[in-house]
Amino acid sequence: MFDSLKMGKKGEDVAVCYLESRGYKILGRNYRIRYGEIDIIAEKGDCIVFVEVKTRRAGTPFIAAEAVDTIKQKKIIKTAMMYLSQTGAGLQPRFDVIAVLFDKKLGRCDYTVDHIENAFEGVDFFETF
Repeated sequence: MFDSLKMGKKGEDVAVCYLESRGYKILGRNYRIRYGEIDIIAEKGDCIVFVEVKTRRAGTPFIAAEAVDTIKQKKIIKTAMMYLSQTGAGLQPRFDVIAVLFDKKLGRCDYTVDHIENAFEGVDFFETF
């Protein structure tokens, strides 16, 4: 179906379309600094939303969102803090995970999207520094 890089890019494209269809304004994609990368940066209401996208094929033995462990969360938070300090965005930060699951059936490719809002709820925000 896809190699892993193409599949990841396709998953991010699906996530962007999903977010836009729900009223999110996309501010950026693939924001990179030395701490890490943020797949999608979006705005909705009074929130600036930092989105980690995990893409998998059907039949994968674990849930894509489980790949965003505490270490990855801390990297994303540090990267988001840099973004906020550079842009001066005065919105409330929120961290979401979008899991895209591709399933190839009968010659076509279907997918499902699982959007986990406020996915880093249990992480001590200030402990990351």
